[in-house]
Parts: sequence; C-alpha cells; structure tokens
Amino acid sequence: MMSNPMILSGKDVSQSVYKKLNEQISFLKSKNITPGLAVVLVGDDPASRVYVKAKTKQFNKLDLVSKTIQLPADTIESDLLNLIRKLNQNPLYHGILVQLPLPKHLNTQNIIESISPKKDVDGFHPENVGHLAIGDPKFIPCTPKGIMRILSHYKIELNGKHVVVLGRSNLVGRPISILTSLKQAGANGTTTLCHSATKNISFFTRSADVVIIALGVPEFLTVDMVKEGAIVIDVGINRIDSNTEKGYRLVGDVNFESVATKVSAITPVPGGVGPMTIAMLVENTVEAATQTL
Repeated sequence: MMSNPMILSGKDVSQSVYKKLNEQISFLKSKNITPGLAVVLVGDDPASRVYVKAKTKQFNKLDLVSKTIQLPADTIESDLLNLIRKLNQNPLYHGILVQLPLPKHLNTQNIIESISPKKDVDGFHPENVGHLAIGDPKFIPCTPKGIMRILSHYKIELNGKHVVVLGRSNLVGRPISILTSLKQAGANGTTTLCHSATKNISFFTRSADVVIIALGVPEFLTVDMVKEGAIVIDVGINRIDSNTEKGYRLVGDVNFESVATKVSAITPVPGGVGPMTIAMLVENTVEAATQTL
C-alpha cells in the first residue's frame, strides 16, 4: 500500500493559468479589447446557479466583461434562439455559454448549434467537436481541457499509458477519451471508454495507469478497483446528506480516503477539477477575444 499520494490541486494549477492569462488580457486591453462572456441561465437549477456565480466571480476578479442573462424556466425555444442570435452579433461578448442542463421542453442540441462556433467557449458546437475528433482542436470543452492541464502541470506523462475513462457524456467522458488518445505531446495514451453497459468495469480500472471518472455516482470508485500506484482524476461532485451545519457534504465519484492509500496521485473534491473548469472557460474566452484582432 502506498500512502501520501501526490494531491493534484486544481486550485494551484488554476492560479498559474490566471497568472499567464493576465499578460494576454493586458495586451488585449491595450488594443481596446476586453474579453467578454455572456452566460444564459434558463430556470432555477441550484447547481447551475452555484456554477454561474463562481464563473462570474472569476471574470470580475480579472476585470473582464461578464453578463448573466437569467430566463424563466418556461422560456420558449424561439425566444432563446433569438437571444443567442443577438449575442452572436454583439461584439461585446467573445464567448457565449448556455448553462446546461436546460429545462426538458428545450432541445439542447438546437440551442448548442445556434451558438456561433467562434463564440462557443464551451466547445460543444458540432463544428468544434469535429475539429477535436480529427485532432485539430479549436475550442476544447472546459472540463476535459482542465484535466489535461492538471496532468501537464504535474508532468504526468500519458504516452503509452493505459487510460480508463468512466462515463461517456459529451461534456466530459467522450472529449477526454479523444484528448488522451490524440497523437500529440502530453497525450498518446491507450484509452478505454467504459460506461453503464460495460460488463465488469473493475477489470478495466484495475489495469489502468490513469483512471478518469465522470459518472456522477458518489464514491463509486473503491480501493479494490485500482492498481497500486495508479493516477486518479475525479470529475464528480455530489452532495450527500451529513450532520454538518449545511446538512450536506461534497464528495466525488471516488471513495477518496480508501483509494488515496493505494494510488500515486489523485485529485481532491472539492479543489481538484472544479477550479480548472472555470480557468479553462476564462482561457477559451480570452482566446476567442484574441481571434478578433
């Protein structure tokens, strides 16, 4: 059993990202360009509200333009599409983010496709997904991009390693399975994608050098599912009831206390992948602004 694994702190990595971005932001401002993000929030999902608040706070801290447009849950699709059309044409906003999940009556794919690929800082537009799939990424989805940045910051080499991804969502699982296997520096892993129909998931995770888990199932990954010295990236963030003042505590998709005794490096929850998602959103918005020069 190993003890004291390296803690892969997204908090620390994000600070180094902001430090680098400050230079680029100053340069853009000297050209009278202030990177701007418009966030559209439909309805009143509590988790979405928390995310949007954290994003806005970071944009304000860096003195960037950030506007949140809150719409009622019963907003009709044509009204939302009209709003996005206006934002596409508004030069004040270099990035547009529609916070997911959307209320059930809205067609998420229609909404994503209505965002200009040049302002799609979430990296979900089919055009950007296609660029990623052929190894020519433009805007990379923020969470997978953040995971790759954590690995590179801590000099974790994927070349020839077996990477097992748990979860196949378009937000995390699928794009990270592409990124880790791309034939380029920092990647070039042999990636296995597991999901709800995978039989005997432990068979795959036990052979993994790197496990990236994004299932949304509290403490799913246990110590018997990982091999000695593996690296674990936990994307999950789940609220579970507890006798604390808040009435809940945050846990990941990994049973941290047990798994940490066996692995060589692991991300904490909170403070792991979460801060990186926001840092990459800022970075993508700064990149979008730079493209207008």
